[in-house]
Amino acid sequence: MINFEALFKVSYGLYIVSTGDETVKNGFISNSVFQVTADPPQFAACCNKDNYTAELIKKAGSFSISILKQDADTKLIGKFGYKSGRDIQKFDGTEFSTGKTGVPVVTEDTVAWIECRLTNTFDVGTHLIFIGEVVQTEITDNTAEPLTYAWYRNVKKGLAPKNAPTYIDKSKLEQKKEDTSLPKYRCPACGYIYDPAKGDPDSGIKPGTAFEDLPDDWVCPLCGTEKDDFVKLEN
Repeated sequence: MINFEALFKVSYGLYIVSTGDETVKNGFISNSVFQVTADPPQFAACCNKDNYTAELIKKAGSFSISILKQDADTKLIGKFGYKSGRDIQKFDGTEFSTGKTGVPVVTEDTVAWIECRLTNTFDVGTHLIFIGEVVQTEITDNTAEPLTYAWYRNVKKGLAPKNAPTYIDKSKLEQKKEDTSLPKYRCPACGYIYDPAKGDPDSGIKPGTAFEDLPDDWVCPLCGTEKDDFVKLEN
């Protein structure tokens, strides 16, 4: 038997992994980044095969890792974690620099960043593990605490995106008995809770509107995460 709650006890950070060049740039939120060797210093980044960034890393041959601040803007997390680079330009309006290898490096709401040249790739089924040798690093804020996945999950009430290696289908978690009241839904990016009893007046949604009755194009009023990504809360 697998108790999926036990998997949440493993500690992770929260990062933006980016790649691309002058014409195409993209990145994604990752909580599976770790150092694998010290001499030479090498880092691994796990990426879903379906992620647009995966094909761009293979093409560019390098990638960057931006270590997010604990109080990073949820809109930044929503943009890089719950939007596809095939649909939007994630770097529009995002603070970034260009590394030695030409890849974009997100500097907004970060404590440090690491640039790597791709040295190896491992296929692990649904995901690819990219190994890169460090070519450049920089500390952007020596006073801020880095954002951990535990803090993001427990304090901000955020959840891993569906393509994350740590994503667990909520149907596999222990379910509580529902009552007859309209259920609430939580934004996995910023923790915003849609409460049918309150509605969303700023978007013209009246109190008493069930989540299922919200327009298909309704998005989180705080960070813009799409309706389909919201997670139902058990009563």
